[in-house]
Amino acid sequence: MDRIGYSVRIFVPQGEPEGLRLVEKSNWVGVGLVFPRTLFSEAMVRPEAKRTGVYVLWGDSEVGGLPRVYIGEGDTTENRVTRHYSEKEFWTHGVIFSSKDQGLNKAHIQHLEARLVAIARGAKRCELENGNVPQPPTLSEADIADAESYLRDMLLCLPVIGVSFFEPAQVKPAVHAPELFLKLRGITAQGFEAPQGFIVRAGSTAALDETESAHEFIKAMRKSLIENEALIMDGDKYRLTLDYRFGSPSTAAGVMLGRNSNGRVDWRDGSGRTLKELQES
Repeated sequence: MDRIGYSVRIFVPQGEPEGLRLVEKSNWVGVGLVFPRTLFSEAMVRPEAKRTGVYVLWGDSEVGGLPRVYIGEGDTTENRVTRHYSEKEFWTHGVIFSSKDQGLNKAHIQHLEARLVAIARGAKRCELENGNVPQPPTLSEADIADAESYLRDMLLCLPVIGVSFFEPAQVKPAVHAPELFLKLRGITAQGFEAPQGFIVRAGSTAALDETESAHEFIKAMRKSLIENEALIMDGDKYRLTLDYRFGSPSTAAGVMLGRNSNGRVDWRDGSGRTLKELQES
């Protein structure tokens, strides 16, 4: 089913685009408070941080190619995030989601936390810092429906603020985007361009080894995908276990080949034309 349009309002209370931001969606009771770690103190005095809610903290990985992420919940998120400010050094940004009408209770946010962790694990686009896998609480059918409705709107807001690690690959190609193939170093991969990036299809194979000259970013990305079991051993190659979105054709090709790559040249259609030729035509 095609997605339908929706409106998201972002309010910048301090007048600084990279500072605090409030995110709201039309016809939604929720609100998100987005903040950089450097403005932790300013964020924690906001009313949004005093409510029952869920939060996501993220930052760059020091060794892998994927962002590090922690997901949590709290009766008052201020208390939990304050503890993580002291104990967890990896995160550089955070977002707190609560309800404007105080409609979220403890069971709701435990359900949301468990679902967010499960979605992030399934998408395999981050390194989860959560040591345990939270289990959803027992809820009535009506409460589950309410929590899932809140979650759907939250997941629509997250990409708007640049948080994409909950999103599975966009399996629908861009308009007129052809299927492309990568057949080098003994591997065969298949993918296409999509509005959100470059998608490599599940079942594509990847080189088992890496060249010495491969960029550290490529090596780190491969390491993260192997640890997340997005790439698994299959004979003398790796195999991609799900449709996976990369930021560019070159990153996609580099990860699959285990070496530096110009994706516009190495990805080709069924007639052998390079992606560069197709784009220029």
